[in-house]
Amino acid sequence: MLEDSMLSLTEAGILLLLSLASAWKLKIGNRNTQGTVNYQNRIHVFAISFTPSTSATATSPSPPNLHLTYESSTLLSDPTGNPTTGLEADPSGGLTIRNFPLLPAATYTGNGFGQPGSGGKRISIDAEGLVLAKDGSYWVSEEYGPYIYRFSKTGKLLNAIQPPPAFLPHRNGSISFSAASPPIYDPDRPLTPEDPESGRSNNQGLEGLTASPDGKTLYALLQSALINDGGPDNPNRRQSRLLEYDISNPSKPQYKHEYVVTLPLWTDPTAKAGKQTKVAGQSELHYLGHGQFFILSRDSGAGRGQDSSTSIYRHIDIFDISSATDIKSAANDATEGSIASSKGVLEPGIKAAEYCPFLDFNVNSELARFGLHNGGAQDAGLLNEKWESIAVVPVDGKKGKDGEWFVFSISDNDFITQD
Repeated sequence: MLEDSMLSLTEAGILLLLSLASAWKLKIGNRNTQGTVNYQNRIHVFAISFTPSTSATATSPSPPNLHLTYESSTLLSDPTGNPTTGLEADPSGGLTIRNFPLLPAATYTGNGFGQPGSGGKRISIDAEGLVLAKDGSYWVSEEYGPYIYRFSKTGKLLNAIQPPPAFLPHRNGSISFSAASPPIYDPDRPLTPEDPESGRSNNQGLEGLTASPDGKTLYALLQSALINDGGPDNPNRRQSRLLEYDISNPSKPQYKHEYVVTLPLWTDPTAKAGKQTKVAGQSELHYLGHGQFFILSRDSGAGRGQDSSTSIYRHIDIFDISSATDIKSAANDATEGSIASSKGVLEPGIKAAEYCPFLDFNVNSELARFGLHNGGAQDAGLLNEKWESIAVVPVDGKKGKDGEWFVFSISDNDFITQD
């Protein structure tokens, strides 16, 4: 049975969405937007109305039955009130603020959109995960650091969690927060080497973030393996690391445990021979209780607006860390610390979390009941490519004592919008 949890989708019917028109949407969406821009990160609040359509069929599909109504937004800023930005972090250095670790930052010219302005330097956040704390503050995980930030109700940065050194991207012997996602005003900005030599891979940071029901424990999961553990290439980037923090005192988070989650593989029929086996990177994490988690693992490059319309692997799966090895150690967490070979094979004695496939998004017989489909025509009914969120809500609207739950997921549109 699922436990009560702090959800991005609250029991009061309020949906919190992290607006990631920073590099989160732009990094992969550069082909849509021509580069990262000086967009201030923000959290949107929506009211939701949901009416289940239990009688819908493929021949008589349900019309849209989930409706969102915009309510408010909170702009995210640094401790002094300066806006954050979605611009790619500088290749070297960062921003130094008292009582904070070195922060990823973007030094920009003009207004940061390729237009005239005075320039400046702002904390650069490629925001991905969102947890609403019981005191109304927000925990946000991101990919440049990869860091975990805590913001106040009004959006001001309160504290930052820097992960172990093994996670921090290094180039040429020093920390380099860049993710090879140059700004719109300088799309050909050189970066050598393009991939970090250790730490998180480009655009593969702390994608998943969730908390325990009592709000005292925070979990963050990499999108795929560190460079040190087999990244960044397929199929070697399977061994993702899960971090656990004690946040009972949110002002002083304590790093407690670390585990390995071995991500699933899928076969890409469009790839060249010998290149077809790929890793289903994870896009979201949700704590269920008793050491078990939902994980959204999926393929990429298939869906509405993509060259291929047919997704092969798009799941909400389950993993369990109850019997997994706690890999937290000085050696594993050192700058070049490794728990797997360059081919992604775990070191002897390390047991990964137990992983179980669960909910498949791509079942066309079910999708058809709502006028949707996987594969086929590039039309309004085709599922989007990037499903990147999980929220769980009790069917009874209370505490879920009947054991029945709705699972919600929302996709990223990579800034492909319509007027």
